[in-house]
Amino acid sequence: MPEGGTTAILLAAGVSRRFGPEDKLLARHRGLPLIAHAAGALRRMPLGDRIAVIANPALVPHLDGFRIVTLPPGTQPLQSASLRAGLGAAGQPERLLIALGDMPDITPAHLAELVARTGADLPAASTDGTAILPPACFPQAMLPRLAELSGDRGAATLLKGLPPSQLVLAPALLRDIDRPEDLGP
Repeated sequence: MPEGGTTAILLAAGVSRRFGPEDKLLARHRGLPLIAHAAGALRRMPLGDRIAVIANPALVPHLDGFRIVTLPPGTQPLQSASLRAGLGAAGQPERLLIALGDMPDITPAHLAELVARTGADLPAASTDGTAILPPACFPQAMLPRLAELSGDRGAATLLKGLPPSQLVLAPALLRDIDRPEDLGP
C-alpha cells in the first residue's frame, strides 16, 4: 500500500487536569511548545493527510500542515470524542495513524514502523514492553469500531491481545507529559 493512503490524527484537545491551569501543550519543552514535537514528527512523514483535533485555538500556529478540527464548545473533552471528531474529518483512509499531542519523544521512524506493520484487518501499536500504548495505526476495516468508542480510554480496548508481530517496542519514546515535572530535560 502506498504511504499516501495513511491519514494521521493528532489528538490535542484534552483538558490537562493534572498539569494545572495552563494548557500543557503550550508549555515549553526543549525550546518548543510541547505540541510542536509530536506535530513535527508527523509532519516529517509521507502521509496522505494530517488532522489535528484541538479545543484551544492557541494551538493552531503550531500545527502548520494539519487540517484543524476544533471540538465544539460544551463537548466533553474525552479521548473518544476527539477521536470521533478526527474520524469524521478523515473519511475512509487505508490506514489511520493516531498520535497524542503530549508525547514529545515519538519519531518519524517509529511512526513509519507502525504504518508498515498495520495489516488489512490488524492494527499496530506501540509498547514499552509491558503495556500497549499509543501511537497506534488502524486499518480501514477497523474505522467503524473506532467510531463506536466511548469514554476517555481511546482505542485501548481495540488493541488488547494484539500478537507480538503487531507491536513496536519503543520504551524510550513513549513517555507522555501529564504534570509540569514530567517536562524534565
